[in-house]
Amino acid sequence: MTHTLDTHIKTVGKPKIQNPAIGPYVDDSPIPFYLDVEQGGEDVRGMGSDPIFLELAGPRKQIYFDSGKTKAAIVTCGGLCPGLNDVIRAIVLESFYGYGVRSVIGVRYGLEGFIPKYHHNIMDLNPGNVSEIHTFGGTILGSSRGPQSQEEIVDALERLNVNILYIIGGDGTMKAATAIQNEINRRGRSIIVIGIPKTIDNDINFVPKSFGFDTAVDIATTSLRCAHTEAIGAPYGIGLVKLMGRESGFIAAQATLSLNVVNFVLVPEAPFKMEGEGGLLSELEKRLLSRGHAVIVAAEGAGQDLLTASGKTDASGNKILGDIGPFLQSSIKKYFAERKLNISIKYIDPSYIIRSMPANTNDRVYCGQLGRHAVHAAMAGKTNMVVARLLDRFVHLPLQLVTRRRRQIDIKSNYWRSVIATTGQRLA
Repeated sequence: MTHTLDTHIKTVGKPKIQNPAIGPYVDDSPIPFYLDVEQGGEDVRGMGSDPIFLELAGPRKQIYFDSGKTKAAIVTCGGLCPGLNDVIRAIVLESFYGYGVRSVIGVRYGLEGFIPKYHHNIMDLNPGNVSEIHTFGGTILGSSRGPQSQEEIVDALERLNVNILYIIGGDGTMKAATAIQNEINRRGRSIIVIGIPKTIDNDINFVPKSFGFDTAVDIATTSLRCAHTEAIGAPYGIGLVKLMGRESGFIAAQATLSLNVVNFVLVPEAPFKMEGEGGLLSELEKRLLSRGHAVIVAAEGAGQDLLTASGKTDASGNKILGDIGPFLQSSIKKYFAERKLNISIKYIDPSYIIRSMPANTNDRVYCGQLGRHAVHAAMAGKTNMVVARLLDRFVHLPLQLVTRRRRQIDIKSNYWRSVIATTGQRLA
């Protein structure tokens, strides 16, 4: 049985103004994309050979907003990620130089910046003060986690006379963007909401690779190289690295493929056991006795069934995870102490280093394209959508599509098979 997905992009009105930006222009006719599960996740299962039809991103011949009378706002939400400043910079430069928009503001510290009780100031953004921000990590606007009242946010947008809101963040932020758009619609206002999906875990639905992921993998491989060096530098040496990945282990998997020194990779999508035949500890023992060293990489969300859950959630509503790194470290030490095998284990957690780094060259180019395409979409009057790259084409995706579920590794895929082949692990 086949089915179709609603990929229609909403607009606030008919564009009637000649676009001042340089062509070539793109029309609104959706084109077919043939996706597999790795690209579209669970949403494409059961579609058979049916394509999904999506609008291409890019400048339109006619735009909705009069550039000289348009005011835009940018907000960054959630955790830090390489490339945030690059996206901000691209939006500002395209708004000023491509369209002649002279009023772009930055909302400080995430969605808190809209709420009066937090007393966060608004930041004026222009080509002068964003010209060098791409050389720094983090976001010049600051960020925060947690929900805020969509009514108060739209109140602030109205007070500020904002026409376009660019909201940069992950799954929770895109859900917040949907709530903001719904409140705007309820009030009958023509305020544009454009999402730029950001998640270092690479777990946004229908976004095969989010910005910052390449940089994260680059930095993660440095940690793996160090872990390998430590492991081979001592008898029965073990390098243990914990990487980001709450529900999706893409960073751990990609870094494993990149460096080819990992012997065990643990991700949330693939349950494993510690004890018994095929358990991590017995397989690790075989590895040490045969080769004298081992490297283990664990995504932060791996093995949560082996840990005691706190039942608590963070400010974003995510459950607080058990700490898999120290758990593995102590379990391994205990196991080999009982067998009187004198191991040397080194534990590395580079998470906050990775998050805070500037974008690498590939991500920098990607972020620039995302920012420019976001401006093209907004000026054409498109709303309730995100800009994404799919099969090397930049497209418009409705917010409701990217917030349906989190993207995860398909452990029956060729991709995961390649990861397992690289490590040689045989975990039950």
